[in-house]
Amino acid sequence: MPTKREQFVQTIRAQWLGQRMRELRDDRGLTLKYVAAYLGVEFSTLARYERAEWPFRRDHVMALLDVYGVYDERDRTQLVQLAQDAWRINKWEEDFEGAVYDATFVDYPWLESRAREICAYSTMIVPGLLQTAGYAETMIRHYEGSAAAEHRVQKWLHLRLDRQKVLNDKDTRLTAILEESVLHRPVGGRGVLRGQLEHLKEISRRPQIDIRVIPTNAGAHDGTYGSFFLFQMPPPYPAVSCVEHLAGRLFVEATSAERYEKAYASLREAALSDSESVALIATLAEELS
Repeated sequence: MPTKREQFVQTIRAQWLGQRMRELRDDRGLTLKYVAAYLGVEFSTLARYERAEWPFRRDHVMALLDVYGVYDERDRTQLVQLAQDAWRINKWEEDFEGAVYDATFVDYPWLESRAREICAYSTMIVPGLLQTAGYAETMIRHYEGSAAAEHRVQKWLHLRLDRQKVLNDKDTRLTAILEESVLHRPVGGRGVLRGQLEHLKEISRRPQIDIRVIPTNAGAHDGTYGSFFLFQMPPPYPAVSCVEHLAGRLFVEATSAERYEKAYASLREAALSDSESVALIATLAEELS
């Protein structure tokens, strides 16, 4: 019978905690061997904790926070809570009232940087990783409202465009499935939309990027419940899916994420081929010229 450790699923809570504890150790210039000796464990055990192969023990986290000089009450509470919750899987809200976790917990950039494949299904707008500066700025100004300070708009724009650097990593694959209506929605006006379509056409030439379109006449399919992201993580970490809603984001993993994997595979079947999709995008861009 497998042990409790062997049954452990490398949850995103455990992964995030492992990364944070490793960063704290590195920042203090401490070696695995030194810290492991302090805890009274093998250094290979501590390495597995940091890789989230095994869950950090709560008492070990509390002891290490003292060693690492982490005395801020909120930071300590968050990390200790992560250790306690490391076994929890399937779903959690990124940010909700009274939560111990805040918006600095798991975010898109962190998941994007770790994923071996990023899968996006969009029913309304072009996904952020594929947006041009003009398209992204239009969406940010819409979300922020007319009274938004210019420096805030530019900050979010910079962050969004900076996220796109992940596409320069040839080991990270991006697959985007767009409803055809996305290509017709005049975000920012005809000029911005034309530039966005031209960008999609050009970036689709990269071997690690696959853009597909589900035509309007495709009929009913598995995108009934709306847009979502699916992050295929490298072994042994399970897939993570993310759904945005008006109150924030919902992340699901492990067995629940498998439903999104099946839905995404079905959506690929409903979509045009990559060459057909790019041809449609090119045609629509030409019509806007």
